[in-house]
This record gives sequence, structure tokens and C-alpha cells, in this order.
Amino acid sequence: MKNLHIELLKNSCETAGVPGYEHRIRSLIIETLKNHVDDIYTDGLGNVISFIKGKSSKKLMLAAHMDEIGFMVKHIDENGFLFFQTLGGFDPKTLTAQRVIVHGKKDLIGVMGSKPIHLMNAEERKKLPEVSDYFIDMGMNRKQVEQYISIGDPISRERQLIEMGDMVNCKSIDNRVSVYILMETMMKLKQAPYNTYGVFTVQEEVGIRGALVAAHGINPDFGIAIDTTIAYDVPNAKPEEMITKLGAGPAIKIMDSSAISDYRMVKYLKEIATKHKIKWQPEVLPAGGTDTAAMQRMSRSACISGAISIPTRHLHQVIETASKNDIALAIDLLLHSIKELDEFDWSHQ
Repeated sequence: MKNLHIELLKNSCETAGVPGYEHRIRSLIIETLKNHVDDIYTDGLGNVISFIKGKSSKKLMLAAHMDEIGFMVKHIDENGFLFFQTLGGFDPKTLTAQRVIVHGKKDLIGVMGSKPIHLMNAEERKKLPEVSDYFIDMGMNRKQVEQYISIGDPISRERQLIEMGDMVNCKSIDNRVSVYILMETMMKLKQAPYNTYGVFTVQEEVGIRGALVAAHGINPDFGIAIDTTIAYDVPNAKPEEMITKLGAGPAIKIMDSSAISDYRMVKYLKEIATKHKIKWQPEVLPAGGTDTAAMQRMSRSACISGAISIPTRHLHQVIETASKNDIALAIDLLLHSIKELDEFDWSHQ
């Protein structure tokens, strides 16, 4: 297994940045890449666009979304408890008694609260929890809370990155693992056949919004998204439900509910993986979408698009898990794919 820059991965995952409030992770990306690329800038929506000049004027867009699922304060009650709006999809049952960080005038820790099981009747105990069953306990009264917190303040999950054997576990593996992969790739990429745009997009979790704007502006000829995917390789899972497995290599996306990858890009990524002896697995995802769809739809050059996906357990829950080896192999696959893009026959075959 190749060594990873764990400190950079840790900082990438732990930094707050829910949809619409990506400024902290944006600053980390710019600071990390500013001395390694030919240009780096931010567009009006907040996407970070890093650029390495290629030998040809053709354009390759690489997209990794930098937002994480989170919440927004929508109400403060008379006792100082917070009610919230979700930003992105959550599995409600994973929220019980979890710590969060409310980013108001200063960062404050809160705890997700709900009705104690001791007080639930028989019907309530059978019912699956809903997001509306939860509130946030700040441990303060309303007057104290309102000194620091206002309606509209963003809320992120409170979890640090740990290493568990060959795995890493943290909040926001989706999609900060891909932010890390794209940063490492752009830092290692010394030259490229085509103009290469490493784009760190905003607001993917609420509708792939940043990538739509970026793809329209860049107008790429080729597009590769980097994102997470489901690894359901756990007890009692049926083989057809697993999608991917941890440690079996990065996945090459064939389709998800928002995009069918261009068959030429799928073939190309498979050939690159085989040529360089990079272990990989196919991904057919029945639900969920990525920035792949935005590049397909918004490029005026009819962008040939696909994706490299990072198998992830416990996706869209409070903490998520990925394989260090899969991450390292994804960097290798992405680097080789960029460097050899002009050697493939992209005509319809």
C-alpha cells in the first residue's frame, strides 16, 4: 500500500463546509494548491477552479464536490433548543445523540436530541425516526443561544478522522476523500496533453449546482468526476446489493440515477487500469447522482464524461469509512488517465 498524506486527508475531512457555506474548505484547497498549478481562481458561485496548461487546447474537467451534508438553523424555541433544515440527504436513525457544530458568531457544540425511548408508546417504538423528530440541545437558554446563533447559521457534524487498520473513518468522507484525491493529483501532475481543470465544486449535495455552472463556463471536451459510492459489503448483504467492496480498488462508474457514463470513457478507464495493473471494480448505482451528470449536460462541446468512485461504507451517515488502498489506487488511476488521454481513439466505435 502506498503512503497517503494522512494529515491533508484529515484536514480535508474535518474542515466544515456544508452546501452554500464552503468558505473554510475552499480556503484550504486554495492554500494547498496555489504553488502547484498554473492558475487557481474562484467563480461567482464559489467553485474553486485550478488549472494546468496542456500541450493541446482541448479541455479536460475533473470535478470533486467540496460540500458536505449538513444542516441549517431554522428556529430557536423559547428554551433555546434549535430546529433545523437538512442540507443534503440524511439517514435519520443515525442522528440520535450525535454531536454537531453550529457555526454562528463562534463555533459551538450541540447535541441532537429526540424523545427518550422510555417515554415512547408501543406504536412510537415501532416507527422509524424522521428528521422532524430531532432538535439540537445547546445546553444554554434562549438568551444565551441568541448571543451567538441566528436563523440561517450552518451546522456541521462533529467527528475527527481516525485510522482503523487499512481504513479511514470520519465525517464527510463523502466527498472530502475525493477533494483530497484531486488535490494530490493536481500537485503530482507536472504536464498534461490537454488543458486540465481541477474543479472543486459547491452545492452538489443539494442538486449538483456548482458543477452545472463550472461545466457551462469551462466547456470541457472530456470530464471525469471523482466521488464516493456505496460499499455495502457487510453482514447479511446480498451480492447484488453490495455495489462495491472496500479494498477491491476504486470503482469505474457505468451508471447512476443521474447519468449513464459515456461508454468510451468507461472503456478508456478500464484499459488504463489494466495497463497499469490498478485493481478496480465496476459501479452500477441504482440511486444517487454526481457531477458527471452536470458535465454531460452543460458542456457545449458534448463532453465525453465518466467517473472514478471511492467505495464508502455508512454513506450519508454521521461517520463514513473508506479504504486507504482504494484511495491511493484512485490517485494512480486518475493521474494515468489524465496523462494518456490523447492516446485513445475517442471516435464512436
